[in-house]
Amino acid sequence: MTLRVGILTVSDRAARGEREDLSGPALADRVEREGWRVVVKRIVPDDETIIREALSAWADADECDLILTTGGSGFAPRDITPEATRAIIQREAPGLAEAMRAASLKMTPHAMLSRGVAGIRRRTLIVNMPGSPKGAVENLDAVIAALPHAVQLLQEDPQAEKNH
Repeated sequence: MTLRVGILTVSDRAARGEREDLSGPALADRVEREGWRVVVKRIVPDDETIIREALSAWADADECDLILTTGGSGFAPRDITPEATRAIIQREAPGLAEAMRAASLKMTPHAMLSRGVAGIRRRTLIVNMPGSPKGAVENLDAVIAALPHAVQLLQEDPQAEKNH
C-alpha cells in the first residue's frame, strides 16, 4: 500500500530560516524508502494556531493518509505540537505514542520526556515525532509496520481485515 504522507516541521528557528530543517528531510527519506509518497511538506513556527490550521487543512482536504509532525513535542515552553494536535483530532491513537516512547526508552532515558501524541482526523492519521532527525526516524521505525493497516482501517478498505 502506497501511503500519501504529509510532513510538518515545527520549529521557530527553521521557520525563520535561521536553522536548516534536518528532521523533515530525514523523515521524507525514510518514508520514500518505505515506498510511500511525500505529497506535502511545510515548516511552521511553534504557534498553536498555525499548526492546527496546517494539520486541519491537510486532513480535511484528504491530501494525506498520514501526517507526521516533527518538533515541538518536548518540555520547552514553546513546545505545543501535542496541544495543537489534540485540538484538531477527533480520536486519539495512544498505542502509537506509547510504542514510540517504549522503543525510544531502550535508547535514551530522555524518551520519557516526549509528549508526542497520535490521533485521527477524518480518515487521516496524525503522529507527532521528536524534533531531532535521529529521534524522528527511530520513532517512525518503531511504528512503521502498523501504519499501512491503520490507514486501511481508516479508509474502510475491505482488505484491512484480511491483513490483520
